[in-house]
Amino acid sequence: MNLPVILSLLGIFPLMAKSEVSAQGRNVQYCSINHHHEIGSIGVVVDQSSRVGKEQKIGVEMAVHDFNRESHCSKVDLHIQDSQGNSARAASAVTEVVNKKQARVIIGSLTLQEATLLWELDKVPKHIPIISTAQMSTSLPLLPSDRSLPFIGMSTDINIQMQCIAAIVGHFRWRKVIAIYEHSNSFSADTGLVTHLSDSLRAIESVVEHHMAFHPVGSEPNPKEFIEEQLRKLKGKSVKVFTVLQSSLEFAMVLFEKAKELGMLDRGYVWIVSDDVASLLDSVKSSFILEYMQGIIGLKTTYSETSHSFQAFERRFRRKYRSEYPEEEKFSSPSIYALRAYDSTLAVAMALQNVKGKVNSSGLVDSILSCNFDGLAGKISFKNGALLQNPVYQVVNVIGKSYRPVALWSPEFGFSKAPIEHDGMVTNSGNGLREDLGQIYWPGAELKVPKGWTLGESGKPLRIGVPANGAFHYFVNVTFEQSRNETAITGFSIQVFEAAVSHLPYHLPHVLVPHYGSYDQLVSEVHNKNLDAAVGDIGIVVDRYKIADFTQPYLETGVVMVVTVKPDVTKTRLMVLKAFALKMWILLAALSVFTGAVIWLNEHANNNPEFRGPFPQNIGAMLWFSVTILSFAQRESIRSNLSRLVLATWLFVTVVVTTCFTAAVTSWMTVPKIEPSIVDIDYLLGTDAPVGCNNNSYIGRFLTNVLHFKPENVRRIGSISDYPEAFQRGTIKAAFLAAPHAKVFLAKYCKGYTEAGSKFKLGSFGFVFQKGSPLADDISGAILKITLTGTIDQMEKRMLSSLNCSSSAGEDNQGPSKIGTEPFFFLFLVSGSLLVVAFVNAVARLLERHCSIFDCIQASLINRRAGRWALLLLTRCFTKFGTRNLRVPIMHRHSRI
Repeated sequence: MNLPVILSLLGIFPLMAKSEVSAQGRNVQYCSINHHHEIGSIGVVVDQSSRVGKEQKIGVEMAVHDFNRESHCSKVDLHIQDSQGNSARAASAVTEVVNKKQARVIIGSLTLQEATLLWELDKVPKHIPIISTAQMSTSLPLLPSDRSLPFIGMSTDINIQMQCIAAIVGHFRWRKVIAIYEHSNSFSADTGLVTHLSDSLRAIESVVEHHMAFHPVGSEPNPKEFIEEQLRKLKGKSVKVFTVLQSSLEFAMVLFEKAKELGMLDRGYVWIVSDDVASLLDSVKSSFILEYMQGIIGLKTTYSETSHSFQAFERRFRRKYRSEYPEEEKFSSPSIYALRAYDSTLAVAMALQNVKGKVNSSGLVDSILSCNFDGLAGKISFKNGALLQNPVYQVVNVIGKSYRPVALWSPEFGFSKAPIEHDGMVTNSGNGLREDLGQIYWPGAELKVPKGWTLGESGKPLRIGVPANGAFHYFVNVTFEQSRNETAITGFSIQVFEAAVSHLPYHLPHVLVPHYGSYDQLVSEVHNKNLDAAVGDIGIVVDRYKIADFTQPYLETGVVMVVTVKPDVTKTRLMVLKAFALKMWILLAALSVFTGAVIWLNEHANNNPEFRGPFPQNIGAMLWFSVTILSFAQRESIRSNLSRLVLATWLFVTVVVTTCFTAAVTSWMTVPKIEPSIVDIDYLLGTDAPVGCNNNSYIGRFLTNVLHFKPENVRRIGSISDYPEAFQRGTIKAAFLAAPHAKVFLAKYCKGYTEAGSKFKLGSFGFVFQKGSPLADDISGAILKITLTGTIDQMEKRMLSSLNCSSSAGEDNQGPSKIGTEPFFFLFLVSGSLLVVAFVNAVARLLERHCSIFDCIQASLINRRAGRWALLLLTRCFTKFGTRNLRVPIMHRHSRI
């Protein structure tokens, strides 16, 4: 079909050149004399009691008139039936135009389910194609591959409209909506609308909190009373975002009239209407809009309103509409429904002309699906039995006596304010968000974006539970003030919550309620809706997260182990002496004495004149004697090589020990060490040591279920002040605390305790709200704000600095870490071995020189005990050496004793 014919069929033939008009006029005159050739009849079934049905009727009649006038002697007949908004009446009307009027094509607002039922019941022959102007509620191909059911959709997928609604909801961060829709009186159910919306909202983390279906206005004996009754139920809901998914204009007008009377169009409410209503706003009286529809947001399918074809069609449409419906004379502008009816009829007429009267339905369907032209409503081309072109919605805001555009939205690009041409259609230029949306006037003349929910019709403040039995009252402290006769609730967690509430864009009335059960019970109270929320040092763990919503954590935490420490040895008066263990000091003293004695013996045995003094008779004298000998040996020459070896070994050992002693003392003096008494949990598990945790805390389950402590070894501690006493008595060897609690404990008891082992990432602190509560997201956003500004860090520093550090009760129970003999064992072994060898050598030489074998044997027989014999023998020999009377017999001296 050539361009002039298409343009003339679109109703703009008066704008064509005069020569073309004259030629067309001659054709019209010729055909009027010789009669048009009828190429088929079209059956149309619409609800003529509704505004949409009236517009569709006018649109279809105009399309047939234009085609018959410009089709060069081809003619189509038109048979219109009124469905009266009822599926049964629609089926009867379809049967009548097919059987009695011999309609070859049916155009109407029939759904796929209704058309299928008509074909299956043989009410309509399967070769009769049905062109549906109803919204398509499926994204599957509408036309089967075998084309046994020739169903063609002339409207867009309803899923796209639901996505647009979800985009608006997600843009303003509303987390719950209430869906309202009117039954269409069709054979099919309308619950698919809610399903499609729920799927779209799920993508932006929102949900349909409640949905309500209404019967058509004409089916209720008193529709206003019924709608008012249902709206009262919805008014009591906390959610204040309403979206009208499907509605006739008549139902929408009654709905908003009653909503206004009930105060549901006041400040704080949000109303979003679908294309069903928004596209008909031009036909609503301005007085009604001004009174009952202020602040509503609507989705309006866009089309070119500036083209010559549309302007010509609009003028003719208004004249015809006014003549047929004079009572609506002032509100006769065409909507998208009139344009689609016109385009649908034109496509069918052109297809009938192409098949030239052939009865074969396959050829007729193929001809319809092959249409490709720019219609009044947009590009007319098909894919899988539905319109190929995705719609572009104009988001409008009702204000004053009419509405104004806010933004454009399309599934490809999202929101935008700047329209561009895309494949012949007006579309948007980007995926902008808030910056691309104009100022919106909300119900109640509110400019601030509504939060989308309220506390309910009663306006009662939120009941927020706080833990009254927490072990660390620095986070939540519940006290009763007798002077004021009221309960005071303070603490770090309360301060954080109040700071977050102050950053909300709205006032949040609330009251804090003490809860004297466990933390798990507190969360359960929120889940059971006995409390609206819970605030405190509440850990976010899996069991609690399943039944409640948590805010963004306000303190990152984990589970840490706190144990006693080994005290700082630099604060001990005898720190130097405590560097070595007592055994070490004794061994050093014994080694020095023995070394001095051995050197004296060896030198005396070698007749060194410098070593001829008497041997001491007691321990004190022996110690002084050894020191003197060692000092003298370093100054004087030593004749015995064995003595030199013993002395060199002793000096080497002394240097090594002295160096270690100096290093240890220096380290303690300069860098005092705080060492934990227990390093890790393996020692606790291996020794069955008892451990402690907060009473009514999730950490107890963590210790038994995850770390595998025996339940009888887990002690429940009721207060922060009970931990030191438990450590002192040995009731617990370690305490497992949440990281913020551990900070407070170590700040209060800064001496004698420290963290040890690894930190387990578990249980950040957050606030609790009921599942799906939009307040959780708002408070989370406020927590992020005060976190970025450093407010929470400042609060935490003030809390920790306010604690008075006190020493722990068990601080001095353990002694300092001392150096024992083990590191020097090898040196002592070598030195001791040399001393024994040197001693044996010296004694042997002395005995050989001064004692006969007979005297030694006689002395040993007198005293049979080996130890006493040795001591007596040594004493006699040394005495004799000291008095220089070496030749006196041993027996004689013994007899004198």
